[in-house]
Amino acid sequence: MKVLRLHAPGDLRLHDEHPPGNVSEETTLHIKAVGICGSDLHWFSEGSIGDARLDKPLVLGHEFAAITTDGRRVAVDPAVPCDECEYCKKGHPNLCAHLRFAGHGTQDGGLREVMTWPQKCLFDLPDAINEVDGAMLEPLGVAIHAVDLGKIKAGMSVGVFGCGPIGLLIIQLARLSGAAQILATDIRVHRVEAAEGFGATQTFLTEDQSRAREIRKAFEEAGVDIAFEAAGVQAAVDDAFSAVRPGGKVILAGIPDNDKTSFSASLARRKGLTIKLVRRMKHTYPRAIELVSKDLVDVRSLVTHRFPLEQALEAFRVATRREGLKVIIEL
Repeated sequence: MKVLRLHAPGDLRLHDEHPPGNVSEETTLHIKAVGICGSDLHWFSEGSIGDARLDKPLVLGHEFAAITTDGRRVAVDPAVPCDECEYCKKGHPNLCAHLRFAGHGTQDGGLREVMTWPQKCLFDLPDAINEVDGAMLEPLGVAIHAVDLGKIKAGMSVGVFGCGPIGLLIIQLARLSGAAQILATDIRVHRVEAAEGFGATQTFLTEDQSRAREIRKAFEEAGVDIAFEAAGVQAAVDDAFSAVRPGGKVILAGIPDNDKTSFSASLARRKGLTIKLVRRMKHTYPRAIELVSKDLVDVRSLVTHRFPLEQALEAFRVATRREGLKVIIEL
C-alpha cells in the first residue's frame, strides 16, 4: 500500500509498505480523503508542534474519512482516549492523560491507503455527506468545541481573529447561535471575502500595520462580548484582547509557531477577562454530522484545493502558502 511519511521538515516521501495486520478491537479502513490542518503544517515546516518533536518518520493526517472493509462510509475521530483516567471519567476525553492522536508524535495518521482504528472512533456518514465533507467534520468539531467554550448567547457580539477554516466555521456557528454582530479579521483578502460570505457582519483586512492599529482602535471603541483567536499569531492575540469588552471572554484556538502566546496582564486584569484555550474537541462528531447533513453549516465550500496522494508535497506547499482555504488529499 502507499504511505506518505514525513522524514524531516519539508521532506515528505511516498513509500510502499505492507498493509497493517488485524488489531484487536480495531477496524480496517480504506482512507478516501485527508485534510491538511494548520497543525500538520507545523510538523511539515518545523518538524515539531509545541513540545512534540519528530523522532521517526511520521504519517501525518488527522482530518480524514474512510470506507470500512464491509462498505461503511465513516468519518474518523483521530483522538483515542483511554476512557479510564480521571479526565475521561469526568467527561473530558480531550484532556485524557493517555490520549492517542492520529498523525501526532509517534502515532501514524491518515495519509496512507489502509490503516486500522478503534470502532468507537468511527461515525457513519449519511448519504448527504461525501467523504471530503466527512474529513471536514474534524475541523468543524474543533470549531464547535471553541464555540461551546465561548457560550455564545443570542444577541451577543463576537469577534473572530483569523479566518482560515476554523475561523470561518466559528463564524458560521456564531451566526447559528444568534450572535447579533460578528466582526472578523485576516491578513489575506480572499479569507476576508470568505468571512463576509459565511456571515460576518463586518470584516477588516489587517495586512498593513498602520491599518491594523486603526482597526484595533475601532474594535476597542465598539467592543465584543467574546473574542475567538484562530490565527496562531501574536498580532491576532493582541487584537482579540484589545477588542473584547470588560467582563468578556477570549478563546484561544490558534497554535503559535514558537509555542508562546502572550498578552498584557494589566489589560486582561483590568477588564476582568475569562481566558480559555481550545484543546481539540470532545463529543462533537454527532453534532457536526447533524449540522452538515441539515445544511446548517457549509463545510464543502471551504475546500478549495484537491490533490491525489502522489502530489502530496505540492498540496502541502499550497497549504503552507495559505492559498485558498482548505486543501484536501484524496486517495
